Amino acid sequence: MDSWSAINISFNLIREESFNHGFNSYYRKIRTIFLNSIFETTIEKLPDKVILHIFSYLSHLEICRMAMVCRRWRTIAYDTKLWKNVSLRPEVSGLHVGSLEQLLQMISVRFSASLRYIELPIELITHTVLHELASKCPNLTHMLLDFSTAMQLHDFSEMQAFPAKLRYMCICLSEVIFMEGFMRKIYNFINGLEVLHLIGTYEKGEEEEEEIYEVINVHKLKSATPNLRVINLYGINFIDDSHIDAFSSNCIQLECLAVNYCSKVTGSTLKPLLARSKQLKCLLMNGTDLKSEYVMQAEWDKCSVQELDISGTDLSTECLIDLLTRIPSLRFISAGQINGFNDSVLKAWAESGNPKTLVALDIDSSDNISDEALGRFITRYGAQLQACVLSGMTHITDQLWMTILPILVNVKIIVMGTTERLIGNIHVDQLMDTIGSSCPALERLELRWDPENLRFSDKSQKAIDMLRVKCLKLRCLVLSDGRYYETVKANFERADRTTVVRTTTSCRVSAYHVLSNYNDLIFN
Repeated sequence: MDSWSAINISFNLIREESFNHGFNSYYRKIRTIFLNSIFETTIEKLPDKVILHIFSYLSHLEICRMAMVCRRWRTIAYDTKLWKNVSLRPEVSGLHVGSLEQLLQMISVRFSASLRYIELPIELITHTVLHELASKCPNLTHMLLDFSTAMQLHDFSEMQAFPAKLRYMCICLSEVIFMEGFMRKIYNFINGLEVLHLIGTYEKGEEEEEEIYEVINVHKLKSATPNLRVINLYGINFIDDSHIDAFSSNCIQLECLAVNYCSKVTGSTLKPLLARSKQLKCLLMNGTDLKSEYVMQAEWDKCSVQELDISGTDLSTECLIDLLTRIPSLRFISAGQINGFNDSVLKAWAESGNPKTLVALDIDSSDNISDEALGRFITRYGAQLQACVLSGMTHITDQLWMTILPILVNVKIIVMGTTERLIGNIHVDQLMDTIGSSCPALERLELRWDPENLRFSDKSQKAIDMLRVKCLKLRCLVLSDGRYYETVKANFERADRTTVVRTTTSCRVSAYHVLSNYNDLIFN
């Protein structure tokens, strides 16, 4: 073990003991004294591998700034080990490249064989760039191509090469650009794809009714990608049941299918999908136009589906009971914003279904479920839950949470509260204290209540300390912006945990983190 490994281990042990006993200032003093003794000499004395390791924690924009310090740092900053995952989209915190010539030089000198993942905006997607990536970056396996802002494509008629080892590809579609000319050139190179994302323009939220174009030929695409395990079709206005049927007819290894916010999907091809895709475990259909009769026709009792998202649909109570009582081993259910989800659904599921395998429950904004029914269900099954999302309901207050939190001993994700103003108030000190003492495995927590409804005392620091010291795995705590948010943020910052506390305006907690294919589903 080298000296730096020993130093890191020592720091971690001191830090853990300090946090456990509340001696945060003690840890900081020891760390400061120790580092001062090391850096009495100048930073130039550090070996290159140590500076390289430090640079690995920086963004590429910051690394480029470091390269301007001196010749030695420039050499280290351009080490190919620092350029394995590269985003060239400045609008999403990526690196700005001024010209194609500059990018071609970077590919040759800086990226080379180390490059594994790259994001390209429309202006940099040319046949020359793609040829260079195919030639100089043999280990490139993940690629994102952003056509979303395109008004016209470059000329790909001369394109003869494309990265051939891709396992993951994400294409951000344009509303008006037809992709077939480009796709026809790459079909022979992408048969090894395992994860495919096609991202539509749902989030633009245009209200005007415009003509809908099928800008990419899904039926041809499915023939070129027989090895897909994960398919994510997000917010695409032309995707319908026929496209789902096309993929299921050719992708026999399909494990996860997501069609969130594809409003033309009705579920008419669910039955053949489940019959063909024997390995399908994850099915995400949030915001689709599912019809109850089609869902009830599917043979759920014979399928392998374990993770299901049907939020924001209009399924009936009868359909929900039929669905939940027939799926053999459901571990994840997201069924928020459904008027038909009520007490009778929970009761039938508990009596005739199999909730014993459930680890994630998301019923956001399900106003027709009473707190009594929820209390009974979670009292029975709460100990097995890793994610519990009971947000968006005015009748679910801190009283129910105080009852069920001691049961949620294994929970990693909690979302509570509503943005609507309440008549009563939420006593957040007691709530935080109970979370800290009951949920040691907690990683993500969101409180959506309006700041005006949160009541806390001068002794609230003690409750926040309890949460921070007991929930050492907590990496994300989201609160509405206000006085209590500032209090909690300052408490965590004093303990050198500066990235934990965030606001609801910039961050939202989701139960999706417990999905088996979560890492494959991340895009953009």
